[in-house]
Amino acid sequence: MNFTRWSARLPGTQRRAARDDHSSVPAARAEYAQAETGSGPPDGDQAGVATRTGAPALEDLSARDILGQLPALVALVHGPEHRIAYVNDAYAAAFGPRPSGVPAAEAMPELTELSLLPLMDQVLRSGTPRTVKSRKAGSGSSYTVTCAPVRQDKDKGHESGVLVYAADVTDHAEAAERLRTSERRHRETAVTLQRSLLPQELEQPDDLRIAATYQPGGTDAAVGGDWYDVITLGAGRTALVIGDVMGRGVRAAAVMGQLRTAVRAYARLDLPPHEVLQLLDGLAAEIDASQIATCAYAVHDPNEGRLVYSSAGHLPILVRDEDGTVHRAEGPTGPPLGTGGWIHTSGTIALPPGSTAVLYTDGLVERRSEDIDEGVASLERALSGAKGSPQVVCDRLMRSLNITAEHDDDVAVLVVQHPARTGATAELFHNASLDLLGGIEAAPRARAFATGVLTSWRFPVELCDLGVLAAGELVANSLQHGTPPMRLGLRRTDRRLIIEVTDGDDHLPRRRRADPADEAGRGITIVATIATSWGSRRTPGGGKAVWCEFALPQ
Repeated sequence: MNFTRWSARLPGTQRRAARDDHSSVPAARAEYAQAETGSGPPDGDQAGVATRTGAPALEDLSARDILGQLPALVALVHGPEHRIAYVNDAYAAAFGPRPSGVPAAEAMPELTELSLLPLMDQVLRSGTPRTVKSRKAGSGSSYTVTCAPVRQDKDKGHESGVLVYAADVTDHAEAAERLRTSERRHRETAVTLQRSLLPQELEQPDDLRIAATYQPGGTDAAVGGDWYDVITLGAGRTALVIGDVMGRGVRAAAVMGQLRTAVRAYARLDLPPHEVLQLLDGLAAEIDASQIATCAYAVHDPNEGRLVYSSAGHLPILVRDEDGTVHRAEGPTGPPLGTGGWIHTSGTIALPPGSTAVLYTDGLVERRSEDIDEGVASLERALSGAKGSPQVVCDRLMRSLNITAEHDDDVAVLVVQHPARTGATAELFHNASLDLLGGIEAAPRARAFATGVLTSWRFPVELCDLGVLAAGELVANSLQHGTPPMRLGLRRTDRRLIIEVTDGDDHLPRRRRADPADEAGRGITIVATIATSWGSRRTPGGGKAVWCEFALPQ
């Protein structure tokens, strides 16, 4: 086979016009003589330059020699069966010699391993070259392969063919695989850290039913800093938190963990939501000034039937009423945490029995192709029809917003339901209160009231006695150290008895050790000893609340 003729039909190769037999040799000699005498050829005479430098013309080169010396693997096949016409030395060294005239499907199994035969058929039909990258052969080596069409020579009766050109990219492929492995391990580390910093088991308050979902972004997206938390504050009150640290990877997850720990610590102070965010704002700047985070902090009080919340650059809380109407929290929203210089404020949104609240991060509603307000509106529509348990609502919202394992951002969703109780279940939840009027005579009146209420709730005698004792001590402490208005509140749930006394003084009591000669100072110590837990907090508008809890026998 004449490989010069084959090479002339390769794409991009032009056949040169035949030389004039009467002028080629004399012209070359004349050009050589001109070079010796210093008189050069006319400008642009490349043939003369090539001759003077001794470079051979294309017609003088053998395609077999050129292809044979290439470090890349070259194979030439022809016809619809891809019969072997030629393989160069590099190809033979990699896969062994191949017999001429045999179909590639029979004698070149490596093409099947590289899935090249269908590609070669396509190239032969379309006449368009195709390239595939990093195909791995059975030997373990990787190749980037280009299949180029070779035009047929109808005058000579030759069939069209395909030139297969394969470059060994094993080193590059292994380096890329090592990089992918490193990135995968980095991602797994970040996801593991992220999940370990999130609540392993959500607290379930007496009056609420809660579920949460966290899904990291797809494999092409580094894990972010989305987080949520549920914190029991005591006296039936619950804090709900959702946040998002801007950034990716282990660093964002670490910052998220520090912020979540700080929120739990500040929540124990039982401060209003805006004061918690105010403290968190300063801490976020100290942790990492380059990291910006958003956060929404809300507190639910079963006696008020509403959420008191504050937001630092976070998306609005949504509440679905029992009839399907969805409300958006329209209260004030401050800048993200860490920016400083802003006085945060609190807002309220109703959470009556039968309603559902949703707190979420931007990954749930933000899309590159639409405004984020459109995403929030889509979430409102999805929430209006979402019924069932909190976990069912979580799953339905994720499906409705098309959140899959390949989503390009982290998603955290916290669903809170305030169930409407009827029948026997409702009998396990009761409230009773008494305004404390007058002077010291209010104490025996409070004890009598507590005795009657606890007896009507059919508590065991021992629990009734402990509850009356705790109520008497809290009332006596309020009468001595507090100011009007004063109120005694009793509340029972299916799990605990809560006793709370409020007054107009904002000085919080503390437990102290009384000396034997002291006539006072033992009330809080007695309450702390007999109750399961106790605490105090300042109330909005001034004043304080002191409470204690007793766990009910199961």
